[in-house]
Amino acid sequence: MKKSALGRGLGALLENSKTDITTKQHGSSAPVANTVSALKISQIETNPFQPRTHFDADALKELSQSIKEHGIIQPITVRKMGYDNYQLISGERRFRASQLAGLKEVPAYIRIANDQTMLEMALVENIQREDLDAIEIAISYKRLIDECNLTQEGLADKVAKQRSTITNYLRLLKLPAEIQKGIRDKQVSMGHARALINIEDSDLQLALFAKILEENLSVRDIESIARGEKVKTQPKHKVKSVVTLEDKKIIEKLNKVLANPVILKRRRDGSGAVTLSFKNDSQFEKILSYFEIY
Repeated sequence: MKKSALGRGLGALLENSKTDITTKQHGSSAPVANTVSALKISQIETNPFQPRTHFDADALKELSQSIKEHGIIQPITVRKMGYDNYQLISGERRFRASQLAGLKEVPAYIRIANDQTMLEMALVENIQREDLDAIEIAISYKRLIDECNLTQEGLADKVAKQRSTITNYLRLLKLPAEIQKGIRDKQVSMGHARALINIEDSDLQLALFAKILEENLSVRDIESIARGEKVKTQPKHKVKSVVTLEDKKIIEKLNKVLANPVILKRRRDGSGAVTLSFKNDSQFEKILSYFEIY
């Protein structure tokens, strides 16, 4: 029976560590593993295995303000690298927000873990606590497979996912870079991306990606196109001109002054256009004279 690493949390990845120091030596005041201690921020380095590569600046400011008012409710998790030297395992948002808040120390749960366990813990922690975008997840899965010598089956067991789910994420990395960026920027959904994957021609993939953005095509539309079916797109609704009574008075005055037909179009958003008509060069020169440009 497969064990659910995701369901059991970080403890499932840490429980077999034989190198953790769980008791303090007599007379020692240094922080030790398997304890929560206040660590200086200057002693902590970020996690090179962190799967998240983008942190929302506004969200970090909000968290920073919360930390200023209430402190850090949940300690970060670090691994001991050497004397007074630690590396983040999880909690990078809290760590960065603490730096913004000007804190000198943060509460940290100290563990000892090897690089493979670090990468596993960083991924599992983020899946549990943060909304990684699909490309970040795909990259993290690929790193686990490449760097930790895992098969897709082994990875599925490690993160408690179906193997087909792992495969679908990994296939995203075969899409053109422009589409991958569109996924990260939430311009297209995971459903759109999976439909685009089924199209082998990368040029067609890019063309359809542009069409999704321009015409707001649904996932079903892309799936139909991938099967070679024609898709009827909804015609764009024309914006009705909105001309007020005051606008009509202005048009009448312009018609009298210029002695030429004047057309005013105004949209609901406040934009619009004024069109001046003329029958010959003489009338055109007369219009220009009013604007002192002829």
